Amino acid sequence: MDGAFGRTQRMADAINLAQKFAKFSDHWSPKVVAEMNDYQFKLVKLQGNFVWHDHADTDEVFLVIAGEMKIEFRDRTVTLTKGEMVVITKGVEHRPHAESECQAMLIEPRGVVNTGETDSEFTAANDVWV
Repeated sequence: MDGAFGRTQRMADAINLAQKFAKFSDHWSPKVVAEMNDYQFKLVKLQGNFVWHDHADTDEVFLVIAGEMKIEFRDRTVTLTKGEMVVITKGVEHRPHAESECQAMLIEPRGVVNTGETDSEFTAANDVWV
């Protein structure tokens, strides 16, 4: 069924993350795969350096599905590998980085822009479903 926000599957259908990742190749451009209440589950491929940014009004979650990534904070760096996640508190400036391609899931409220308040070449379209 095709509903609001571009959904193309029924709510109780299984979502195969590998199949969803295979549908896109661009980096730093999150794709929505599901919603729960006002939260979106987004898949993203990361490679290279992102921009320093924060999200003033919300926390966000990074969950690594495949590969490895680092999230730099002004005072430290956190390394995440497959199966690890981190919650970034609202207002905390951070910069994701991946030496090689990393596949991750972002969990955040609907409408959150990937670069926060920072206008950048990496700012991606919002609510793009895959």
